[in-house]
This record gives sequence, C-alpha cells and structure tokens, in this order.
Amino acid sequence: MRVSLPYLPELHTPEEDLWFFSEHLFRENEVWVGEADGEIVGYIAFKPGWISHLYIHPDHQGRGLGPELLAKALEDGTARELWTFQQNARARRFYEKRGFSLVRLTDGADNEEQTPDALYRWPGR
Repeated sequence: MRVSLPYLPELHTPEEDLWFFSEHLFRENEVWVGEADGEIVGYIAFKPGWISHLYIHPDHQGRGLGPELLAKALEDGTARELWTFQQNARARRFYEKRGFSLVRLTDGADNEEQTPDALYRWPGR
C-alpha cells in the first residue's frame, strides 16, 4: 500500500491491520483473491451495495487481475458503491472506464486518513 498510496498517513501497526482484516473485513465481506505463481497478489472484498476493498500489488497491476476481481463483485448485477481517494488517479480511471460514475467528492474530514476522497457508484444491470 505504501507504494501505491504514498500520500496516505501510516495510522496502524501491522498487528492492528491484521486484526482489522480478520475481525472485520473478512467477517463482513465476501473476499476473493488473485494469485500469481502461487502467491496472493490481490484481493477484492465486497458486500451488498458496496465494494469495500480492491487491491492489486503494484508489481501485478495492468495484467488483468483488477478487472477480473471487479467482475466477480459485480456479477450479480446489483448496484454498488465504493470510496477511493481523490489523489488515486489510476483507480479513478479504472472505475470510470468500467461504468462507475462519480457521486461526490469530500474534503476527507469524515475518513480516518483525513484525505480527500471520492464516492463512486456502479448502477447495476
């Protein structure tokens, strides 16, 4: 994450991140992983109405894994929303290219990172 999003503050220890994933993200979302050479190199976490996380290791971006994981989350055809940081131009282009529309921009006051973000919506089929 530090390579992909260097502008974000480091708020948690690795132990706190592990706790968050095991106690919240995995319990509250359906999670699918992408592999390369037997290693997990990306994942998507989603639940009704939301895409909670989509991450692809920087060394594996641009190889089709992101679209594949996103398609898994959208395959039921229901509308979904997601947040991304305004500075994450690559993610914003990625989502817009796949039919997501910008709903609103914020100043980041309501997110943990206090970093301006963008809410996107996919209308469903």
